[in-house]
Amino acid sequence: MNHYCLTWIEDWCAENGWTDLFVPNRNEFWAFPPHGVMPLPIPNKVLSLIKEERGLSVDEKRWRLAALVSTAIAILATYLSQCPMPLVAAFIFCAIVVARLEIEH
Repeated sequence: MNHYCLTWIEDWCAENGWTDLFVPNRNEFWAFPPHGVMPLPIPNKVLSLIKEERGLSVDEKRWRLAALVSTAIAILATYLSQCPMPLVAAFIFCAIVVARLEIEH
């Protein structure tokens, strides 16, 4: 899951003089700092500030919506079938989504 939109990071780099942004792995951003000769990772503190300002990324919004929809469908299926298993499946899915929404630093 992408926790950051690439344009958010590009905007920050342009504002702060960092150049040649590249992404070797998901949610890992590297660029050349001002007057630097080798790339450095974008600091986690900066990424946290960007996240606070911009909120949820498109991927995070999609996953959150999927969790809400699956819960609503599971409630209806549980009521109609009088069996708790759809609700259990939705709980498991929502637990996975919540775990994926966590940002690792």
